[in-house]
Amino acid sequence: MFRLSIALCLATGSALAEMPRFQKIPASDSGLRFTLANSPTAEKRMIETMPGGIAAFDFDNDGLIDIFFANGAGLKKSANRLFKNEGGLKFRDVTATAGLSGEGYAIGAVAGDFDNDGLTDLFVAGDRHNLLYRNSGHGKFEDITAKSGIKSDEWSIAGGWFDYDADGLLDLFIANYGRDTQETRYCGDAAKKLRIYCHPKYFAPRPNQLYRNLGGGKFEDVTMKSGIGAHKGRGMSIAFADYDADGWIDIFVTNDNLANFLFRNLGNGKFEETALLAGVALLDHGKPIASMGADFRDADNDGRPDITVTALSGETFPFFRNDGGGMFHDATFASKIGPLSTQRAGWANAWIDFNNDGWKDLFSANAHVNDLVEQFEPGVTYKQANSVFVNQNGKTFVDSQCPALAAAKAAHRGAAFADFDNDGRIDVVVSVLGEPAELWRNVAESANAWLDVKVPSNQVGATITITAGDKKQWNIYSPAVGYASTCLLYTSDAADE
Repeated sequence: MFRLSIALCLATGSALAEMPRFQKIPASDSGLRFTLANSPTAEKRMIETMPGGIAAFDFDNDGLIDIFFANGAGLKKSANRLFKNEGGLKFRDVTATAGLSGEGYAIGAVAGDFDNDGLTDLFVAGDRHNLLYRNSGHGKFEDITAKSGIKSDEWSIAGGWFDYDADGLLDLFIANYGRDTQETRYCGDAAKKLRIYCHPKYFAPRPNQLYRNLGGGKFEDVTMKSGIGAHKGRGMSIAFADYDADGWIDIFVTNDNLANFLFRNLGNGKFEETALLAGVALLDHGKPIASMGADFRDADNDGRPDITVTALSGETFPFFRNDGGGMFHDATFASKIGPLSTQRAGWANAWIDFNNDGWKDLFSANAHVNDLVEQFEPGVTYKQANSVFVNQNGKTFVDSQCPALAAAKAAHRGAAFADFDNDGRIDVVVSVLGEPAELWRNVAESANAWLDVKVPSNQVGATITITAGDKKQWNIYSPAVGYASTCLLYTSDAADE
């Protein structure tokens, strides 16, 4: 069972909650000593920009959310890390005893109980080296990749657990990027000896993959017969929701400089790609952007899951509002997210109610892709501060202008969200290329309460609804959140006492 918390603000006379506020907890205090390695090379291989996935989940069922970091440490280093939450925002590295150090170039991580034994398992996506770990209990994991049937033949970025065929077993969707990571093309200005990461157009798109859970730790590749394999993209992130309310979980995939995918689940083991018809393939200007992170959740409390996407500076962070009937519209500028995000480049993102006022705010972990961008794009910065756009009654957003967040500029990548200290407020952990991870404690004040709901582990897409009079609050259980990351304690929204 996983906990899905909903914080509800239902009383008509409720006072406005304050702006979200965060306190950065030093690694010397938390014990969360982890530096994300991206193994940069002089050849500027694109994959070096992509590590950073995080999984926040309770691996030992002690009621405290633990943290796993996927680490792009290169082919001969074993550097993924698992930190056990010991309470009071204190963490201890248990990687070695858990058996999760891993191997290869890891990028994304997603947790889920694929064998329904009550213990949360883990999938790690990487460069032609995916890993499936079964949680065997007593704090240990077993690598069952070889016998599971899951391949390692693609440049994989992210994974996502969901039950697409409603048989009670979690299936696995994997987002894949380009043809090859060994690209040696010189991009930039050779005369000035200014070499940069190449544009994504030089990497041939690849199909994503879908594996059906057969039980007993075995998976069947159903990529082609499901219809998923008929569509090639440069997949970056995955998000799940039943966008058309037909009872079947659908898949949204961001594509780097290509149109996004929305795979509609037909309920017969097959999917149809409907992003263009549904209005989420592109923004209204009709041009593809560097779509990276994604979250698929109800932002305006109308019971329909909306979509948020991150992209590069100058492209804005798209916001697709769900109109019902299987249709969305581009609300990026009407919501004010457009002008708020224009100067930012985002990776991980999520709809989270940080101030427990009943409205989900938008977090983004920010930094540009190119570490030399300031030398060829005036006004654009590489290291950037993370941001929180505060939800104003589901219609528009404003910048939280949190001083602590604004002061911490870095090459941020993945992020996971959980109430790490069980105080009813959602905290954040963010990975940073070449620098220590950031742990942000939520210190926002609120008089509102919060509600914890237990959700069966195989019920991805389950919607929790609380009603009081003419007011409702909604949340959706979906472990794949943001960029190549997962969180299985999802406290979002709270209720007046």
